[in-house]
Amino acid sequence: MTEWWLLYLVLGAFAGFFAGLLGIGGGSVMVPLLVMVFSAQQFPAGEVMHLALGTSMAAILFTSIASVRAHHQHGAVQWPIVARITPGILLGTLLGTELASRIPAAWLAVLFTVFIFYVAVQMIVGFKPKPSREMPGALGTGLVGLGIGAFSCLVAIGGGVLSVPFMAWCNVRMQHAIGTSAAIGFPIAFGGAAGYIFNGWHVAGLPQHSLGFVYLPALVGLVAASVLTAPLGARLAHRLPVRQLKRIFAAVLLLLALKMLWGLLAS
Repeated sequence: MTEWWLLYLVLGAFAGFFAGLLGIGGGSVMVPLLVMVFSAQQFPAGEVMHLALGTSMAAILFTSIASVRAHHQHGAVQWPIVARITPGILLGTLLGTELASRIPAAWLAVLFTVFIFYVAVQMIVGFKPKPSREMPGALGTGLVGLGIGAFSCLVAIGGGVLSVPFMAWCNVRMQHAIGTSAAIGFPIAFGGAAGYIFNGWHVAGLPQHSLGFVYLPALVGLVAASVLTAPLGARLAHRLPVRQLKRIFAAVLLLLALKMLWGLLAS
């Protein structure tokens, strides 16, 4: 059991750092690696992806707090955007977790891979928005939040891979998009974690120490390390130029997409 705890700590430290650096919550990093670790622990094959998704969402709940505190200290969180988008996000997370509990694990893995690959390519291409484009009003932002919340729960991300490109598309400064995305990750994680716990509550055959689709030993290890490294990543984000941040963001996402695709082909 000791080696698994060490793996959870290493994964948490890695995910926390990138959560702070890129505002991505850490789920896009945690899910592929948790799938591998849970499979190695011989958890039920049909529930491995759901457990990875649920545990990741619960971990993001804590990681986002550490990340947003650091970004707020740099004045990079646009709280009016957070307030407008949160109601839609909360509704979307309820929809997303309900759908995720009904979709086979293999289809969830395919969805995760295709989406991450698409976002990575978009960032590499470096699409530039019109100079006049701004964030939509309360209704438009709320509808965007609905989509972000639902999709984030389907693939267990903090929303950053959606919200950061969206805000950049609306001409929000990259560092501010990352900081605001970190704050948006909290309501996504809250609603998502609650949904995965509820939908997995009566599922038979889950490993011991599971709370619905949240595996508690992994959660403890992930959180213990990620809350320490998330502020480090956030501080670095405010020292790097925008173009370099975008390249790092795209490279990390592309590597994750290729890793998930390799896993799908191998299985």
